[in-house]
Amino acid sequence: MVPPAGRPSRAGRDLVAAITVGVALGVVILGSLLVERHFFIGVLAVATAMGTWELAGALRRGAGIAVPLPILLAGGQAMVWLSWPFRLPGLAVAFAVTALAVLLWRLRAGSAHYVRDVTAGVFTAAYVPLFCSFAVLLVVADDGLARVLTFLICGVASDVGGYAAGVLLGRHPMAPTISPKKSWEGFGGSQLAGMVAGALCVHLMLGGVWWAGAVTGALLVTCATLGDLIESMVKRDLGIKDMGTLLPGHGGLLDRMDSLLPTAVVAWALLSIVVP
Repeated sequence: MVPPAGRPSRAGRDLVAAITVGVALGVVILGSLLVERHFFIGVLAVATAMGTWELAGALRRGAGIAVPLPILLAGGQAMVWLSWPFRLPGLAVAFAVTALAVLLWRLRAGSAHYVRDVTAGVFTAAYVPLFCSFAVLLVVADDGLARVLTFLICGVASDVGGYAAGVLLGRHPMAPTISPKKSWEGFGGSQLAGMVAGALCVHLMLGGVWWAGAVTGALLVTCATLGDLIESMVKRDLGIKDMGTLLPGHGGLLDRMDSLLPTAVVAWALLSIVVP
């Protein structure tokens, strides 16, 4: 039975709102991909800007760290858009210039907390725009639609499988001090769903062998789970519950992207090997 709107489910969130927001995001993403796959780069650019804004706000609220938001927003857009025509070299140069700008920006405030502040700035540049730009590298390939769909379908399968198994069977916490609601049973459900999704996507859409797709799915699920734990650790360190409040049932956009950001890097690398 679906919980009434506004009441938390066994997973600890408003399930109706979470599903509604998830479907809306899915429509935007799929619409951009199916109409013209390069429109997805625009979606990623907006997500990069909003995620950077949220992380900067979380650092300010939780630790009193002010990162150079204009530099990070401009650098993030450079990473996303230069990844289209120039691929990996364009992304690398844009990230390096952004990191250098962060180092130079902080000089004017003196030496107190210099390392802390520039580290937070470079971390923000890497965690959001750099990782997000690997999804651009996926979509600009000749078979980019199939690559991005493989990446996204494995991510959705991981979430659905993990949620179902965790709610129905979850008994043994995976990391109780970091994310108490995450269980080994949920991880097993994520793995099963992700491996099936990976095998089908790689074989049917990319022409690869099914077992390589299953391995890809398993590794993407593992990375997605670690991505969840990483963001949970960041939030615990900052003493905040959510990165933002933009998405009902999810928190901020970054709370929804937490597993996808590092997984985009791994998906690009794995698919480059499995189906070059």
